[in-house]
Amino acid sequence: MSQQGRRAVQLVDPIRAGEMSLEAAMSARRSVREYDQTPLTVAEVSQLLWAAQGVTSPGGLRTAPSAGALYPLLVHIVVGQVDGIEQGVYHYCPAEHDMVRVAEGDRRLDLTTAAYDQEQVQRAAVVIALSAAYERIVQKYGQRGVPYTHMEVGMAAENVHLQAAALGLGTVIMGAFDDDKVSELIELGINEKPLVLMPVGRRLSWS
Repeated sequence: MSQQGRRAVQLVDPIRAGEMSLEAAMSARRSVREYDQTPLTVAEVSQLLWAAQGVTSPGGLRTAPSAGALYPLLVHIVVGQVDGIEQGVYHYCPAEHDMVRVAEGDRRLDLTTAAYDQEQVQRAAVVIALSAAYERIVQKYGQRGVPYTHMEVGMAAENVHLQAAALGLGTVIMGAFDDDKVSELIELGINEKPLVLMPVGRRLSWS
């Protein structure tokens, strides 16, 4: 628990020098939609979330660049199969490198329905959801803040993709889903909009 009164799941400190080079991770990166049913570990989940929006400097800068360092992105994770973490929906808190549960239970099936029955969502051990709170950035940049946010989510999603490859995991970037249903399932606020879903699981093979 990072702050008094917060019921948080503490994550593992991220590894900053892994066994796979960046070049090897880029070579290994593929869109993967088939996963085995082995649970992920807390360390793997920690690394994936850190890759998306983890803090990398004392001043609070993160793994993905953001216009004006305003960070309009939000990261949620739908947990289905992770050893040591209960099923549910969690909000990742970059400053504390922990996550707070916002909804209980396994929501992968409902999320699959919201994603127009794309079955990789249900098969995945977890689903990472990247969303935007546009007001954080448009107050400075006006409507130019919207494309700036879309650039940022692409960079954050690619970070997750490369991190998954380095961990021997598979994922795919998904943009086809019902915004309202996804927002309800992952407990987004009224001014937040889902942008990307990334189901993640252990790869069946490296072919």
